[in-house]
Amino acid sequence: MALGRAYSVAVRGLTGEIVEIEADVASGLPVMHLVGLPDAAVQESRDRVRAAVTNSGFDWPMMRLIWALSPATLRKAGSAYDLALAASVLAADRKRRWPRLEKTVLLGELALDGRVRPVRGVLPAVLAAAREGWQTAVVALDNLAEAALVGGIEVLGVGTLTQLAGWLDGSGALRPPGPPVVATGADEPQPDLADVIGQAQARYAVEIAAAGAHHLMLTGPPGVGKTMLAQRLPGLLPTLSDDEALEVTAIHSVAGLLSEATPLITRPPFVAPHHTSTVAALVGGGSGMARPGAVSRAHRGVLFLDECAELSPTVLEALRTPLEEGEVRLARVDGVARYPARFQLVLAANPCPCAAPDPRDCTCAAAAKRRYLGKLSGPLLDRVDLQVQLHGVRAGAMVGAAGEPTAVVRDRVCRARAAAAQRWAEIGAHTNAEVPGPLLRRKFRLGHRAMAPLNRALNTGALSVRGVDRCLRIAWSVADLAGKTAPAEDEVAIALGFRQGGAAR
Repeated sequence: MALGRAYSVAVRGLTGEIVEIEADVASGLPVMHLVGLPDAAVQESRDRVRAAVTNSGFDWPMMRLIWALSPATLRKAGSAYDLALAASVLAADRKRRWPRLEKTVLLGELALDGRVRPVRGVLPAVLAAAREGWQTAVVALDNLAEAALVGGIEVLGVGTLTQLAGWLDGSGALRPPGPPVVATGADEPQPDLADVIGQAQARYAVEIAAAGAHHLMLTGPPGVGKTMLAQRLPGLLPTLSDDEALEVTAIHSVAGLLSEATPLITRPPFVAPHHTSTVAALVGGGSGMARPGAVSRAHRGVLFLDECAELSPTVLEALRTPLEEGEVRLARVDGVARYPARFQLVLAANPCPCAAPDPRDCTCAAAAKRRYLGKLSGPLLDRVDLQVQLHGVRAGAMVGAAGEPTAVVRDRVCRARAAAAQRWAEIGAHTNAEVPGPLLRRKFRLGHRAMAPLNRALNTGALSVRGVDRCLRIAWSVADLAGKTAPAEDEVAIALGFRQGGAAR
């Protein structure tokens, strides 16, 4: 009887847990058993591992083999355990101790010829290993740049099972990480806000949204610039901090969207799902452990829903909890996966089903118009801070002076965000949109004159209490852009105008 041990990591959502893999080789008929709640992919690893071991020139024990994956009550999913399963068998068959194996977590899928293939979720897995104090993580070469983002742990890349065995024996070496790779999109040109013709009010709304991380809805006929404005919003946002970049990158790692050439995301992501998307595609889902959806992939960035009135009401209502809590909790039989989802929502819609460029040419009945935008429920729209009605552009705007470019507006937005971050530092908020409403109404309450427009709207039923809180957040963003220390009546009036579908600067 011989026993070998190796270690890997199980990823649940963005958290990881160390998995101990024991291989027991004993007398008996040559059969393989794998226990510890493995899913279908892990069960199939028995055949992958055996073929990889024999095709790499090693002997396969023609005896009874039992693999035990611990904790036994934790569901194991995916192919990332292949490398550790093979290492445990080699250690057991050789009946010798590999000191390096006891201090290393192994992550990688095996091809039948012994090559090590990349897997999803390497970044959160290595982060978990570093937090648990492990010394080394060995990953596939294509995952090396991603894993190297984690500090406090040695990261090495392996190309084949033969290379791993040589490194464990001390007769070979694995590849260390190379120099840092340029981050995702760092050198790519961004759409410029100056390309948008006219639409001064909508441009101002986009600037306010960027300054305070507010949600935005753009309504208007086709071709007036709704999509162009939404696509230019990420370019106005500040670069992600180190912690934010690592968090966003971890989400994309679990989703399988990273490559070796672009391991780190430092710019706010822009995610624009099609209007035929399902609830699972939007908020996350799938069999086994749920995977992140569009709302999580847009974390710290922009989620753009074009033609939002064409989306299913069920899909739209699924946004309400992420908008309020900044998190998605997906419960499955295998457990609950938690993914952050603090994004900026941008909705765009035509005013009616026929979407006539000229309202005078509209053929829609009043009831059809109400049904069309009626898919956007009151509770959902109440969570959208800024609502702007766009109109057709006149010929004069085509030959007039271009609007401010992205670089100029972004500089103003960054100063506004810095002022907000400094002001809210004591409560742990970074943007105006994150500040709790009760705090704005009490500790940071505005004067009676400044609050007068909101009090009137609240008394007449034009605003809910949530609407008042959101108006206050917008007012603070308007004041930050203007360089003021606190909103006055003018800033509150602008905020109220945007809540009610339009405002003048």
